[in-house]
Amino acid sequence: RWAVFFGDGHANVFAVDAQTGRQLWKTRVDDHVVARITGGVKYHDGRVYVPISGSEEFNSGNKDYPCCTARGGVAALEANTGKEVWKTYLADPPKPWKKPANGAQLYGPATGGVWNSPTIDPVRSALYVGTGDAVTPPESPLTDAVIALDLKTGKLLWSHRATENDLFMGGCGGANRSEACPEKLGPDYDIGNSPILVTLGNGKRALFAGTKGADVLALDPDANGKVLFRVNPSGQPVGFTGRGRGGIVWGGATDQRQVYYGMGAAGIGAVQSADGKTAWVFSAPGVGGRGVAALGAAPTAIPGVVFQGSGDGRLFAVSATDGKQLWEFDTAQDIATVNKVPARGGAIATAGAVVVDGMVYIGSGYAINSGAQAGNVLLAFGVD
Repeated sequence: RWAVFFGDGHANVFAVDAQTGRQLWKTRVDDHVVARITGGVKYHDGRVYVPISGSEEFNSGNKDYPCCTARGGVAALEANTGKEVWKTYLADPPKPWKKPANGAQLYGPATGGVWNSPTIDPVRSALYVGTGDAVTPPESPLTDAVIALDLKTGKLLWSHRATENDLFMGGCGGANRSEACPEKLGPDYDIGNSPILVTLGNGKRALFAGTKGADVLALDPDANGKVLFRVNPSGQPVGFTGRGRGGIVWGGATDQRQVYYGMGAAGIGAVQSADGKTAWVFSAPGVGGRGVAALGAAPTAIPGVVFQGSGDGRLFAVSATDGKQLWEFDTAQDIATVNKVPARGGAIATAGAVVVDGMVYIGSGYAINSGAQAGNVLLAFGVD
């Protein structure tokens, strides 16, 4: 029997029969009111591994909110039954630490969460995820990091933190803010993308992740996360924590020889897996006099070609060898659909294309931020 596993915005995980759609089981992996699942769950060897995140940091700057008690983490469930095997949080249980005059008790530590799908390493019996920022003190060392957990037990094997001093919460910009707001608001530099496991040409391995400053991290999964290199193909300084042109949020792709990351307004960066040298950077001019197109969505790589969506709705195919454009298609237009439903494309700013059996599939119009063009179309491209 084949099953489909997925999570929802209330931290529920579902298993349904792939042929009939009948629900097989449902498990809530966290009982916090703001807990949710944003990254894809991952099946491996009879278990389903679930990233846990939350939305508490979006409201935590409200002075009347008893901030904050949500913690991100990872859970493992039995695939047949949905029974929890283990759960690992990014921080210790929160405790009261301050009570302002308005009586809204403040708690800490709290963390943003695990926004991305876990990466499985059968060689090390390990699971890798990128983690979000800290929300309230004390600041957990497992935030803004790449962490490795034991597949069987959930025990922390190792971690590497990419950004220090990143206490962040929303609503802290005005004068009427909560006393929970940090004195110095962090840059909000979650590692939101799934780590990429690569076997190098010399037989050794590397684990890659991108930061919101457009750094590309290469860690050694066989040496407790030892840093192999940290580079920035966008041209920004390594370790940059400002709001520059480059930023890696949604994910990357690899053909083993190189890793590719969409970096927003800085374009797509191709980094050589073995030594961290920048092979090329592709940037696309905007349309209608709007400057440079933001290429922040997760790229997709097949032999010889990298596919990349843009915030203005275009899908680009570029050469993996030299980064030159092969073709582009503007999805931000009215599209004649096979089911006769009126449709129009829009922003391609988060998820990447899917390639299977000679076809390229892309969803267009997910307007996650203000100003992005909404749409409602799924497009398929073929060779003929």
